[in-house]
Amino acid sequence: MKNFVEELKWRGLLHDIMPGTEEQLAKEKTSAYIGFDPTADSLHIGSLVQIFILKHFQLAGHKPIALVGGATGMVGDPSGKSAERNLLDEETLAKNIAGVQEQLERYIDFESDENSAELVNNYDWMKDISLIDFVRDTGKHITVNYMMAKDSVKKRISGENTDGMSFTEFTYQLFQGYDFYHLYKEKNCKLQMGGSDQWGNITTGTELIRRKAQGKAYAITVPLVTKADGTKFGKTEGGNVWLDAKRTSPYKFYQYWLNSSDEDAENFIKIFTFLDKETIEKLTAEHKEAPHMRLLQKTIGKEVTIMTHGQEAYDNAIKASNILFGKSTSDDLKGLDEQTFLDVFEGVPQASVSRNQIENGFEIVPAFAETGFLKSNGEVRRALKENSISVNKTKVKEDFVITTNDLIANKYVLLQRGKKSYFLLKVE
Repeated sequence: MKNFVEELKWRGLLHDIMPGTEEQLAKEKTSAYIGFDPTADSLHIGSLVQIFILKHFQLAGHKPIALVGGATGMVGDPSGKSAERNLLDEETLAKNIAGVQEQLERYIDFESDENSAELVNNYDWMKDISLIDFVRDTGKHITVNYMMAKDSVKKRISGENTDGMSFTEFTYQLFQGYDFYHLYKEKNCKLQMGGSDQWGNITTGTELIRRKAQGKAYAITVPLVTKADGTKFGKTEGGNVWLDAKRTSPYKFYQYWLNSSDEDAENFIKIFTFLDKETIEKLTAEHKEAPHMRLLQKTIGKEVTIMTHGQEAYDNAIKASNILFGKSTSDDLKGLDEQTFLDVFEGVPQASVSRNQIENGFEIVPAFAETGFLKSNGEVRRALKENSISVNKTKVKEDFVITTNDLIANKYVLLQRGKKSYFLLKVE
């Protein structure tokens, strides 16, 4: 078996570790779990760290368990939150859980003969426990003093910008602790892992196992990923970067990694790929010799996009990237789906034209002048003489007429002057 803890250390992925954990992992094949919160029907790239930790654990010869919080999702984790969030109904939770499960299966092996991963939903064991039973059999083992000492509780109760903490949220650590106890008893799961903000919740579980089952359990947390410029990892101006292609297209997903700073890329390549240490050190050295080639960013983008969306989606993301910067053709443009096309040309000015206009043939001069792309017919004709006018990345002359054959995704035409000035015609 590989040394899992050493793997985390050199990748910069070890924050806290309970004494005895490394010895336990060296002694025998061990089961460990990480919980995933089903607050949406897709995880976002912030969850990739936890997914990759489970995969590293599996690659080290141990058994990973992914827990989807069908029950705890109804309560809400206060860790790192300054306000209580809206609680989800059962129907929404069921839809979210199905989406999260499908995504986890892309990364972790659930079919291995040796140490296949397992997926569990804490609603399955929490749904039949009455409040009276829970309070009597579990609540009596953990004191209020112990729960109040946790950072996640203290910050919410004493913070200036909070409304305090509801009893619902206060009980969260007890619910999570019970999950660990249940998995310890039913599946011999001896280790829980999570982000550094989860240390309090995880150690409540190890304490519950000690007091209620007279057992020994362990904990590992990993650092929360940060960016060198102080902005939040996994966020763009448009919001979260999701693992679901419908929420964040593979093109935008790839671009997120491609746009990483050099400093961030040196960290991300260790965290978000499974490349070995020697390969990463070699790539980092090559990158430093020619940073403008963005070797690290391209490598991370390739590795994580293929894992998340598949080879074809990655190839399409590269094609889409080349449309703005490389020598692409009209056929390349027409090969893009509508969402990717709109992502590539996000923010480009546009004008609407009627479908009749295109069906009857839209002459090139009015197409550029009447839509407002260029100021006048004269300016269009001068640009045509300079050979700087393109339709769908193809240079055209003054006699060119735009027709339905030029439509991209059956509703767009891309106009261009020079190399960088773009305009979209949207056919309605």
